[in-house]
Amino acid sequence: MPLLNPLSRAPSTHIRSLARVLLSCLPTGGDRLRRLNPAIHARATVAGGLDDVFLTNLLLRGYSNLGRLRDARHLFDRMPHRNLVSWGSVISMYTQHGRDDCAISLFAAFQKASCEVPNEFLLASVLRACTQSKAVSLGEQVHGIAVKLDLDANVYVGTALINLYAKLGCMDEAMLVFHALPVRTPVTWNTVITEYAQIGCGGVALELFDRMGIEGVRPDRFVLASAVSACSALGFLEGGRQIHGYAYRSATETDTSVINVLIDLYCKCSRLSAARKLFDCMEYRNLVSWTTMISGYMQNSFNAEAITMFWNMTQAGWQPDGFACTSILNSCGSLAAIWQGRQIHAHVIKADLEADEYVKNALIDMYAKCEHLTEARAVFDALAEDDAISYNAMIEGYSKNRDLAEAVNIFHRMRFFSLRPSLLTFVSLLGVSSSQLAIELSKQIHGLIIKSGTSLDLYAASALIDVYSKCSLVNDAKTVFNMLHYKDMVIWNSMIFGHAQNEQGEEAIKLFNQLLLSGMAPNEFTFVALVTVASTLASMFHGQQFHAWIIKAGVDNDPHVSNALIDMYAKCGFIKEGRMLFESTCGEDVICWNSMITTYAQHGHAEEALQVFRLMGEAEVEPNYVTFVGVLSACAHAGFVGEGLNHFNSMKSNYDIEPGIEHYASVVNLFGRSGKLHAAKEFIERMPIKPAAAVWRSLLSACHLFGNAEIGRYAAEMALLADPTDSGPYVLLSNIYASKGLWADVHNLRQQMDSSGTVKETGCSWIEVTKEVHTFIVRGREHPEAELIYSVLDELTSLIKNLGYVPDTSDHTLLCETGTSAVLKGRWELSVLNDLSKEVGEGVQRPDEYTGSEATARAA
Repeated sequence: MPLLNPLSRAPSTHIRSLARVLLSCLPTGGDRLRRLNPAIHARATVAGGLDDVFLTNLLLRGYSNLGRLRDARHLFDRMPHRNLVSWGSVISMYTQHGRDDCAISLFAAFQKASCEVPNEFLLASVLRACTQSKAVSLGEQVHGIAVKLDLDANVYVGTALINLYAKLGCMDEAMLVFHALPVRTPVTWNTVITEYAQIGCGGVALELFDRMGIEGVRPDRFVLASAVSACSALGFLEGGRQIHGYAYRSATETDTSVINVLIDLYCKCSRLSAARKLFDCMEYRNLVSWTTMISGYMQNSFNAEAITMFWNMTQAGWQPDGFACTSILNSCGSLAAIWQGRQIHAHVIKADLEADEYVKNALIDMYAKCEHLTEARAVFDALAEDDAISYNAMIEGYSKNRDLAEAVNIFHRMRFFSLRPSLLTFVSLLGVSSSQLAIELSKQIHGLIIKSGTSLDLYAASALIDVYSKCSLVNDAKTVFNMLHYKDMVIWNSMIFGHAQNEQGEEAIKLFNQLLLSGMAPNEFTFVALVTVASTLASMFHGQQFHAWIIKAGVDNDPHVSNALIDMYAKCGFIKEGRMLFESTCGEDVICWNSMITTYAQHGHAEEALQVFRLMGEAEVEPNYVTFVGVLSACAHAGFVGEGLNHFNSMKSNYDIEPGIEHYASVVNLFGRSGKLHAAKEFIERMPIKPAAAVWRSLLSACHLFGNAEIGRYAAEMALLADPTDSGPYVLLSNIYASKGLWADVHNLRQQMDSSGTVKETGCSWIEVTKEVHTFIVRGREHPEAELIYSVLDELTSLIKNLGYVPDTSDHTLLCETGTSAVLKGRWELSVLNDLSKEVGEGVQRPDEYTGSEATARAA
């Protein structure tokens, strides 16, 4: 080789030869450059060629391309002569390899050591270093130098300045530089379009993309990718399709980066078939392609497809990164796929991804959603550092599993380590405190939200309204509601539901009218809340009004709304109307079928309830837990012991449904109503789960019905052991004693109630007369016409006694203050109100189907 005989040529010729060889291998790089660059460096040193600035600059470029920064700096420091290219090459090298501090310090050395004026390439490199290191002050100084040298309008410097200001969020300054540039390259356009898309200004990004086309600049693949990303952020499917068409015509569609952002667009716009078609047609897929498709499936709740895609990716030889693992762990959590989740966890450990913040939190979330809180806590304890997101994930996990104590424990630990709770932390805690009705804790959390100075967002406000409403503090909920300047439909619905839950029907209706005046359109959840109000009041007048609104709004086919309407008609005694609505709306929604079965069962129409259950089987709708509660209740009402037991036994064998307390209580009721008290008692004693108080109360009710004091005493004792605060067992047992004339036992039982502090629930009933709901409380005189009503009742009582009626006082002892008494009393009040209405010339419109407690008087 000529290189082996340097002394046979003139030194200058030899140096030129070395430079030509180096120039030939710089563009291709690779092994040839890796072998020749050090060799030429050595020959140049021996031949005294380092004085040649052109050759040494080429050597600097070679070392830079090879990533040998130390060798390049060593050569640079020993160069006897340096020019602008020398300084620029080393500064650019440091910038390209992320050594921004070295690039900036070298630029400072250049300003001190060199008398030359920096050119556009050197300034562009320094500006990129400032951008990467977020050195705002120095970047502004370099901008000043560029202005002084009249280089700020240069396309390279201008693009670097735009990138600097845009990356630092100073888009106004970036656009000032952009508009001042006489010439803009696709790189310049891509910089502003990308940054606007990333900061959420997709509309501005697309306007710039249109303007780029008007100015005749042909977008490259990077600009197209940024424009599609802007469409994704906006959910602008049509715009994305147009860019897809342009990419297809310009043959840019085959570029992997463009296809990846198109897949992301179609996934975010819920066009998964189009995304999958693009993915399947790709000639070359990279890791981003696979991850984007997996994430798309996960975001659209196609979690099984996401898991399948993940396994296909691993079989194709790709190693999942942190993004892929995060997405697939979310899918495993949503499906409660603990086995697959554990496999992903094993891969995370093997790939050393445990330190990844997103993966760590996804692991905690996955185990929590799968209800494996021990493993979630183990991951948290092993990996969590000073990371509020990990604490939030763990608190959310405990909250979803209603473990209030551990959720609060993690929160205390979070505050101990001085980690600032976010609104998400407070919302999670409010969720679990709401489910546990922990009002004091909820108030403390509300205080911490105020103390933290965090503005109350819609999620936190909704959670506060919910918890205050559930704890019957509706005024506090209303205060939070009124504090909000902007209210979305979730907030309005939460407040309406709050009034409905606390039987404040009139307030809920007033709030609905305010909603209409605000110009917002009620949605299906609003109407569910309103129909619930009508059900609670048993007000047919309001129910029919809301039904009309529902039809007008076009949400009458929504399953939640139709189920609420069926329930409302049933509670108002209009079962035929409920059945007509059921037949017009029922389909494959099991809740709709359950509503009709339960309606018939509650009203004692057992045959109809069982007929609907048979129709449900013919329609191939799979029954669930609630279905069998209604079916067993219907069998108990009709005394169908054999059929009821067959349905109970079929739950596990035919439908894989594990019977719960409600089902066991229904079977006990089934035996009890048929007089088989010993069979009911034996059934309870053979239960595989611990009997709740409701189960023993069912047996106690049957004993009261048949006057069995012995078994009744045992059932009452067991019910009180399960729930000592329940007044029901005392009342029922007292009535059994009274029916047997055991007045001493009645007296003793009353003393036990007083000593234990048990308070009887006050009976309440209400009826609707001439579009107005009248409420009555036992021994209460709250009704405005109470004196007149009671005087008429006294007259009627005197009248029937004179006719020879003798009242049955066997159940009088404690029954008079219970809900059952309120129902019976409500019937008297209905007749009295009818008489009063006739006296003033008003006709009373009664329901077509009067069914007692569920029709016009409902026990609270």
